[in-house]
Amino acid sequence: MSSCNIPYQVPYHASIPGGLFPSRVITVSGIVPPNAKRFSINLCTGSDIAFHLNPRFDGNILVRNTQIQGSWGSEERSLPFDMPFRQGYSFTVGIICEAHCYKVTLDGQHLLEYVHRLKNLPAINHLEVKGDIKLTKVTV
Repeated sequence: MSSCNIPYQVPYHASIPGGLFPSRVITVSGIVPPNAKRFSINLCTGSDIAFHLNPRFDGNILVRNTQIQGSWGSEERSLPFDMPFRQGYSFTVGIICEAHCYKVTLDGQHLLEYVHRLKNLPAINHLEVKGDIKLTKVTV
């Protein structure tokens, strides 16, 4: 990283103008510190979290979930491969909003799909990134 590159502040918050709609893509690029325990990328509407992507290095799992009115739903944890995020490495996550789900890519490769639990897509208008991460680029 060059000296003129100022990293994004974490926790990071950004509005998503107009909210989500099919074909909208949000990208988050960063570096996972070597001692990272976990971080999360959240797509929010009001105080609800429509999509929570949460790599947990302390448990070597990638959790996906939704929080409605302060209550978490059932976690999705299964993947057909090992934890795709690695401590000490950079990454780019793409979240593609489709009509029925989010398609998530990691470094350009398909990672997973997450079916919408909050279906009012235009109301999902806030991005939050927090935890053990150095953000390098965000596009909404």
